[in-house]
Amino acid sequence: MAWLILILAGLFEVGFTTCLKLSDNFRNVGWAVGFLICATLSFYCLNKAAQDIPLGTAYAVWTGIGAAGTVITGMIFFREPSDFWRLFFIVLLVGSVIGLKAVSAH
Repeated sequence: MAWLILILAGLFEVGFTTCLKLSDNFRNVGWAVGFLICATLSFYCLNKAAQDIPLGTAYAVWTGIGAAGTVITGMIFFREPSDFWRLFFIVLLVGSVIGLKAVSAH
């Protein structure tokens, strides 16, 4: 269950980074509120998951999901570059997250 909560935390991280971009430096109140909600839920879920998963592993997985998800979101919705090397390193990052799950004692 802790791993599912951690994945949810990572998805909320993608949510808060996306809302951050769309908030226009917090001038768009709706997106700013979305940022605050997603950030709060992300950190709450990370905290809950870290009760059962080693903190270093939980943090690495959380940031990995957030980073990969944010890059993919940027490519899809904000027309950010999607060249070979960006995709290669995203795959490497996702592989690292899977590797951390595989070697985790929990």
